[in-house]
Amino acid sequence: MEIAVYIIEHNATVRQTAKKFGVSKSTVHKDLVDRLPMVNPGLASEARKILDINKSERHIRGGLATREKYLREHKRNSEQEKEATACPTWYRKVI
Repeated sequence: MEIAVYIIEHNATVRQTAKKFGVSKSTVHKDLVDRLPMVNPGLASEARKILDINKSERHIRGGLATREKYLREHKRNSEQEKEATACPTWYRKVI
């Protein structure tokens, strides 16, 4: 039940919840989908709504994460390229 309350209060994903409680994603999912409805159907319903929202947004978050990864990589490569083509400090002193 703690897991469901955490997901509802923090609008958390299964992965975030699993990390918080130190269990696997499979355990979190099984607890919410199979076990919780038998114990507390109302809480299970609320948690399920969050899971469904997260599932529907999953592809968007994945795309944003990939975009950020490539932007960071591009920035790092640009900085390395500037360093490689920069004029040595000893050369600047001579001129």
